[in-house]
Amino acid sequence: MVNNYFWDFDGTLFDTYPGMVNAFQKALQLQNISVAGEDIYQIMREKSVRQAIQLYSNMNPSLNVDKLKENYTNLEIKEQVNVKLFPGAEEVCEWVTNNGGHNFLLTHRDQSAINMMNENHVLNLFSDFVTSNQKFPRKPNPASLNYLVEKNGVDLQTAAMIGDRELDIAAGHNAGMKGYLFDFDQMITTVEVPEKRVLKLIDLIEK
Repeated sequence: MVNNYFWDFDGTLFDTYPGMVNAFQKALQLQNISVAGEDIYQIMREKSVRQAIQLYSNMNPSLNVDKLKENYTNLEIKEQVNVKLFPGAEEVCEWVTNNGGHNFLLTHRDQSAINMMNENHVLNLFSDFVTSNQKFPRKPNPASLNYLVEKNGVDLQTAAMIGDRELDIAAGHNAGMKGYLFDFDQMITTVEVPEKRVLKLIDLIEK
């Protein structure tokens, strides 16, 4: 039974994409660049914020990338003030702990992720976490997962990484655990084959 879940934050536990897209769109507008929110969402959803920055800097040679990053970071914090958990997230985390397992957080976000979890009353359901403050290599490098596994004595046979993008699945596989894909809008095409692909988090609960 898989009862040790390693959770991605953005787009998996929390529906942060609307705030991320709005912040990125506004940051571009501050440099007089207009891009449809749907286009920004697609590159963020399928790839990453970093890939979005790279794409729009390549398309707009006059773009000040450092200023874009700074403005995006400042705007994104304000956009996420009322961010909510995805439906089913809390229920799955409770099911994990009720079955003798543990929830762990693995995110590229900083301390703000912990603050949002605390504000939404789910931090107590997590045994440990890694954020960007710990300076691990980014997923799909498994270093951060390996750290959590070794520190907490997790049996890899009972472990799965759950995320909304292929890099989450790859990170799990690179660490020797299962990879579960939360593909809520059915946008993700993967080379890495997830052991589970769900449209709703609640479907992760094993009957």
